[in-house]
Amino acid sequence: MKKQVCRRHFLHSLAVSGSGFFLLKTASSVWSAQANEKLSVALVGVGGRGEWFTSTIPRMENLVALCDVDETKNPDAYERLPKARKFRDFRRMLDEMGKEIDAVIVATPDHTHAVASAAALRARKPVFCEKPLTRTVYESRALRDLARQQKVATSMGNQGTAAAPFRRALELIRYGTLGEIKEVHFWNDGGGADRKAPPSKTEPVPEWLDWDLWLGPAAFRPYSREWMSRHLWRELGTSQLGNWASHTANLGFMALKVQDLWLHPRNGQPPLSIEARVSSINKLSFPKWEVIKWSIPARAEFPPITFTWHNGRAPGSREFIEQTLGEGLDWGDKKEKKWADFAGVIILGSTGVIHATAHNATCRLLPKDNFRDIQTERPEKVEPSQGHEADWFRACRGGPQPWANFDYADALNEFLMLGNVATQVEGKLEFDPQAMKITNHAEADALLRCEYRKGWTL
Repeated sequence: MKKQVCRRHFLHSLAVSGSGFFLLKTASSVWSAQANEKLSVALVGVGGRGEWFTSTIPRMENLVALCDVDETKNPDAYERLPKARKFRDFRRMLDEMGKEIDAVIVATPDHTHAVASAAALRARKPVFCEKPLTRTVYESRALRDLARQQKVATSMGNQGTAAAPFRRALELIRYGTLGEIKEVHFWNDGGGADRKAPPSKTEPVPEWLDWDLWLGPAAFRPYSREWMSRHLWRELGTSQLGNWASHTANLGFMALKVQDLWLHPRNGQPPLSIEARVSSINKLSFPKWEVIKWSIPARAEFPPITFTWHNGRAPGSREFIEQTLGEGLDWGDKKEKKWADFAGVIILGSTGVIHATAHNATCRLLPKDNFRDIQTERPEKVEPSQGHEADWFRACRGGPQPWANFDYADALNEFLMLGNVATQVEGKLEFDPQAMKITNHAEADALLRCEYRKGWTL
């Protein structure tokens, strides 16, 4: 145990320095010993997305704790990882195993991302949180500030960031291959559930489920299995803006340095404005279709620009995307099984267009004849990734913060969650990223936050 505690103190010291590779040049034998020892990782959320982590992480590091409120989720993981301790409550896990855990992965439903990540950060653990970072703007900012305070390695799970074509596309955009970028359009064909009423039937809570813990900070309500389909409900999910736009908006947002509005603001910086068109305003659920437009002021070396999100079968959206691409999309109606068409992004420049698919992990330049001599498969100037999770593990050992660290992830997530706010009110909203405030609409500003029930806090 003494050896484990010393090692964890050593790892935290490297994370605080942010430059462990350089600090240890004169102590390479010590560094080698630490670097060769596997990290002890805890996973919060074993089913759903968590299933992927239970298969992948053991090939990289040690999974020493598995936490899930539902005992029926991913039973194979418990059989494959018999040495990992099992928990229902992540707070108890951190209390009992804090000295044995090096890092925490959070893969729970959206509404508990913030509380689980915050608990791990307060325990001074590096955190990898699946997308979306949080359900609300306030939660997102709170995690960013807490990560800065604790000085630990962080990353959000928008895995396309690590893809070689993503990094090459970022280079092409930043170095002017497309000329001046005029517009960014990103989409998903799924739309929202547009549920008009909460579940009408209540059911007995299954023996295998801790319903109170599943709800976490959300207001208590009688159990219905429908509540667990989180993307049906605003109070529990984020719909396609969190589920998919965390991937599809990523390339344009990063390449065009929109995060600088949060991280490197200019004096007298104009507000970010957001306006939505929706099938109908629905504060319980999400509209069947939505078109959301962000007007983004100048930042870094880039002039003002607009980002537009097209979700569901919004009038005119598919026609615009197809016209821009110069070809049709298959959203299940052409039976071409072009699964990649269901989501993506087009970045429009004065001399060409980049089209990237859902995760931004593959891209192409259009029109093809104008860019035949330009490769799009690997970066030439920026650092290649060792792998999305591997980059985070390297940071846990004192390496550089991953590209999707919570400073960046917060900015992207706030940007997207503002879209979910805009779909609940009428009119154009003006948002000040530094003050974290919607300055022209009190009702919308209140939607940046949510109430937690007693016993839950960030």
